[in-house]
Amino acid sequence: MTGLFFMSRRFYISPVKLAVLLLVSLCFIPEAHKKTAVAAKADTLFTPTSVQEEAERYLGRYLMQYHFRKVAVNDSLSQEVLKRLLDQLDENRTYFVGSQVDAFRLAYGKAIDNEFLEGKADAGFKVYSGFLQQAEKKMRFMIDLLDTATFNFNLNETYDLKRKDAPWPMSDSELRDRWRKEAKYQLLNLRHSGEEPDESPREVLMKRYKNRLTLLEQQSPEDAFRAYNYALTTSFDPHTAYFSPLDYENFQIDMSRSLEGIGAKLQSENEYTVVNEVIPGGPAFRSELLKKGDRIIGVGQNRIGEIVDIVGWRINDVVKLIRGKKGSIVRLKILPVSQGNKGPSKIIEIVRDEVKLEEQSARKEIIRVNGRKIGVITVPAFYLDFEGQKRKKPNYKSTSRDVRKILDELKKEEVDGVVLDLRNNGGGALEEAVKLTGLFIPQGPVVQIRNSHGGVSVLSDNEMDVDYNGPLAVLVNRYSASASEILAAAIQDYGRGIVIGGRTFGKGTVQSILKINRPFNFFYKNNNEDLGQVKLTIAKFYRISGESTQNQGVTPDIELPSFIDTETVGEDTYASSLQWDKIRAAEHADVLSLTAGDIVLLRDRHQLRAGKDSLYARYQADLNLLKSFRKKETISLFEPDFKAEMKRIEGFEAQWNKEDEPDILLNQTASIVADMAGLFKSRQSLDAGAMQANGK
Repeated sequence: MTGLFFMSRRFYISPVKLAVLLLVSLCFIPEAHKKTAVAAKADTLFTPTSVQEEAERYLGRYLMQYHFRKVAVNDSLSQEVLKRLLDQLDENRTYFVGSQVDAFRLAYGKAIDNEFLEGKADAGFKVYSGFLQQAEKKMRFMIDLLDTATFNFNLNETYDLKRKDAPWPMSDSELRDRWRKEAKYQLLNLRHSGEEPDESPREVLMKRYKNRLTLLEQQSPEDAFRAYNYALTTSFDPHTAYFSPLDYENFQIDMSRSLEGIGAKLQSENEYTVVNEVIPGGPAFRSELLKKGDRIIGVGQNRIGEIVDIVGWRINDVVKLIRGKKGSIVRLKILPVSQGNKGPSKIIEIVRDEVKLEEQSARKEIIRVNGRKIGVITVPAFYLDFEGQKRKKPNYKSTSRDVRKILDELKKEEVDGVVLDLRNNGGGALEEAVKLTGLFIPQGPVVQIRNSHGGVSVLSDNEMDVDYNGPLAVLVNRYSASASEILAAAIQDYGRGIVIGGRTFGKGTVQSILKINRPFNFFYKNNNEDLGQVKLTIAKFYRISGESTQNQGVTPDIELPSFIDTETVGEDTYASSLQWDKIRAAEHADVLSLTAGDIVLLRDRHQLRAGKDSLYARYQADLNLLKSFRKKETISLFEPDFKAEMKRIEGFEAQWNKEDEPDILLNQTASIVADMAGLFKSRQSLDAGAMQANGK
């Protein structure tokens, strides 16, 4: 059986709360594939279509036969799938009451494994139907509340911001009280957003609730099927997924990157549209205004167009608003992730354009520090023009070719050291990770791959020449994943350089996409229907030391603090991720440009220098403040206190996003490499002196 092979985290549908990720710059829904919605009224009970039933049978077989992890099909699997489904539908515990959840557990907690073996999805459809009934009930309550209630903002009440691990409400009255506080919180947010809206906060919120109710009433069996299979496939591991024909078409469009837009992937989280990834080389990436984790709550066309509130909209409809002609302007109202999505909104402008390969390319700069010149090579992704390589075009684009040219230029400029900046690099072509590593090491293994049967293959750099053998640091953060981790791990294991920054993502698995094929089409009633595709985890990556990069990632030699929320970002935040393990080390010769003692010395010098750096001290203070925002689990609904909190967050946001702010972590890294250059020079002088003393 054949399939597409992927190892870059960038091309994965990340495990999120129900939505298929869509690339805003590329995604569109062809008219021929639009689904006719089946109205979901309060008494609707969805059931799978005949095509979905057939697809479900094959999905179970593919998971059992081809997935890397051999999952025991028993009551534990039933309970895991049910828990995942309930958590993704009602993460904040604002739809179901405890008795309903108990009833689901009693009815399906020991049944889903049997349905899985039979290729059925009835339990998932019934749970989803129950969710729709509760969600519609909530929205009608909220609409009536806004229409009739008077809110007292001088009461000493609080609202729970995080309820993921809290119990479900015990009664309808407790649930309705949470709904009332939620409406009050949202009204306060709108009242203190720092804007001058054309409509009152109550009118804006009423539109949101009505939009949400309309969306719920337009749900179809496809929505139930997608939700249930997301819970099922991610019970095997976070990167396994089922693609319906439409979902797979969107996935292919995502990869092609050929249309105009802003260059960002979006996902739905409850009623919000959230930025899942900003694509290197795209307009949003170049603007530096949109960040991973930002919530988009409004969209406007051109500089004077009305900002349309899109809270509660379908993701496809949001994509249609954001996409547009090249050169046109789109305005986005966002709740920035840097303030924990809790503070005042801000409006940004982005000029629509294509995602340009040349702007994903490696680029260089030179930083002068302590009298030394440090070359910086930024690699946003591991790219490769596969078609150009296949046709043997002389100037086809690839990461390793571009970096080799940059290294030649930096050597001519006589730099004292090099920083390879892989921050936010989510991966790409595995071949390029191996070749790029080979620019810094002599011939030898780079990465090991183990399949589900225990077979191990080794990918090696086969060129003896080393393009650069001077002081080297690899700068990484939590968003550095997959191919980035392979390179950083190899540099560390060979002792060739030093890894600096934050612990990497921990994405150490390989996926393949398989098309669901019937063995004999003419036997089936739906033989002309496409049954979709399955993305399966089929292998794991291992360092040359034998340690997996999975789950734990690469730990830096010198750690630098980062604004990235490690509580929510990283492979180890997924409950079903494959675990870290170890296999036999690959035979290799150490380079050992740096000894363990050298690294300790460099770390001590960095800490001493950082302790005297006022800019770095302010950066750390800002990080501590951001962490306090993120950890906040409740907020006051007493208006004077709420207003003061918003002002505090707004002030922090203004300070955090200063356009002229230097890249503090890069500057710290350059200083460490300057120290390393001093070590290298001292060692060379000692070696030269020893040789002279020995008469050589």
